[in-house]
Amino acid sequence: MSRVSNWFRQLMTGALLLAGAVQFAHAAAPQVKTQAPGYYRVMVGDFEVTALSDGTVALPVDTLLTNTTKAKSDKALAHDFLKSPVDTSVNGYLINTGAKLLLVDTGAGALFGPTLGGLSESLKAAGYQPEQVDEIYITHMHADHVGGLMAGGKIVFPNAIVRADQRDADYWLSQANLDKAPTDAKGFFQGAMASMNPYVAAGKFKPFNGNTELAPGVKAIAAPGHTPGHSIYVVESAGQKLVLWGDLMHVAAVQFAEPAVTIQFDTDSESAAAQRQRAYADAAKGAYLVGSAHLSFPGLGRLRAEGKGYKFVPVNYSGLK
Repeated sequence: MSRVSNWFRQLMTGALLLAGAVQFAHAAAPQVKTQAPGYYRVMVGDFEVTALSDGTVALPVDTLLTNTTKAKSDKALAHDFLKSPVDTSVNGYLINTGAKLLLVDTGAGALFGPTLGGLSESLKAAGYQPEQVDEIYITHMHADHVGGLMAGGKIVFPNAIVRADQRDADYWLSQANLDKAPTDAKGFFQGAMASMNPYVAAGKFKPFNGNTELAPGVKAIAAPGHTPGHSIYVVESAGQKLVLWGDLMHVAAVQFAEPAVTIQFDTDSESAAAQRQRAYADAAKGAYLVGSAHLSFPGLGRLRAEGKGYKFVPVNYSGLK
């Protein structure tokens, strides 16, 4: 009996090992190769601020950057273990003041291809619905900031008032400017018009002029250069401060160390560089939180002066309680 028992045990052990090997061989699942909807929350005083990811887009930044050389750009990118094209984040920011729900920029919607357009999904994943947004503050009317206003020919934020600087509206929503624009630039105007005009027609666009308080604790500051009416937004509550830069800068690996480097998307590159230098210096001096549309998601952190340039220090990940 002991021989039979021993043989049986050996047989069962072998069968189990074989079954395990077969199971292991079939355990591999297909790679998913997508990210979850992206959101990240911080508190600014009594305000809840949620960074929302619209996705990323691969940009050939080495050829888009100006006031530099490709060799210099490539070296700066390599220092941060990057190479062109760079997967570039597109971020929006949701501000819950307790009294109002405010959204700064809306992402690209369907205007930039399949890797962008996820801001609404991120907003829902963060626990909100587009219908809850009270006001939308546009930093400027490039398609990757206003495209998310529309989806399938319908207004995405039916209860929101959209606000932007009058100078940007006058420039990008002008049929005359579209008509005289070079062929390769017409898309900028067409994207702005397709996204903004339905809100204009519905009486839901309320432009402002320059520095303007938009809601208690939230104000627009004129920062023209990237576009004629480019604005940044200052959020302050209970002694804490966040400044949302929009497209004040694009490529962290290059433009923090060299603030004078500009990009082809700038309407007035000289003014854009001056605005960037001013904002960097103030952020480093004030040690307050900044957020930017094209910093790697969630695009939140602080600056400190370093040599002739600056170093960006991303926020430390923290779970809210």
